Amino acid sequence: MSQVPAATRALRVLRFLASQPDPVPLERVAAALDIPRSTAYHLVNAMIEQGFVTHLAEEQRYCLGVAAFEVGIGFARQAPLQRIAHRPLARLVDRTGHSAHLAVPHGRDVLYVLEERAPGRSPLVSDVGVRLPAHLTASGRAILAAMPESQVHALYPSRDSFVDRHGQGPQTLSALRSVLTETRRRGYAVEDGEVTPGFASVAVAVLDPNGTPLAGIAVTFDRHEDPDLDALVDAVSTTARSLTQRISGRRG
Repeated sequence: MSQVPAATRALRVLRFLASQPDPVPLERVAAALDIPRSTAYHLVNAMIEQGFVTHLAEEQRYCLGVAAFEVGIGFARQAPLQRIAHRPLARLVDRTGHSAHLAVPHGRDVLYVLEERAPGRSPLVSDVGVRLPAHLTASGRAILAAMPESQVHALYPSRDSFVDRHGQGPQTLSALRSVLTETRRRGYAVEDGEVTPGFASVAVAVLDPNGTPLAGIAVTFDRHEDPDLDALVDAVSTTARSLTQRISGRRG
């Protein structure tokens, strides 16, 4: 148990507000923390003074403040996810003999922010800084499968939302939902020739403490080599699980 309960409660408020799609009333905050309403009131007011929470008086609701945004900007500036993932990704390459990469969600795309190329392997299209359609990539599918269905629907409201790359992959929301349902059932995402003909990938999502997908870890391989898929999936899953535990502050 924490030796600083007030600090723990404040951090739980931040985490709860960050997970909500809209501002919430004080009763929701109190229920989420399982504390009396009066305690929640004093807690959020202290956080309002520091700029981490904003009170919308007209609506009698609370949301994140500007200071929370500044913390998020600092997170992006310091790129801790890439720093944390660098060595695990290198170990993943050593273990599998195939190139691996880390991609983060960027609207309907994924943005590749880290790549570890296996010795002797050719460059891949998923180089650092490249954006690719999320619904066609293994990393993107792993991320989308961890999102609420309502969020996926908001990202893909019509047929026009789907980019075609090689004439493969889902082109409707219904088809994408089928792919994501299978991804959840399987426990990992796959892509076969939909990004680059002749190459396939397997991926697993990295989650934050709220279960929100932060990124996708993937290994890409030449289909003609016919590698041990179970071994690849196990290696990718272990790496993603390790990063999720580290980001959440938990030990495996």
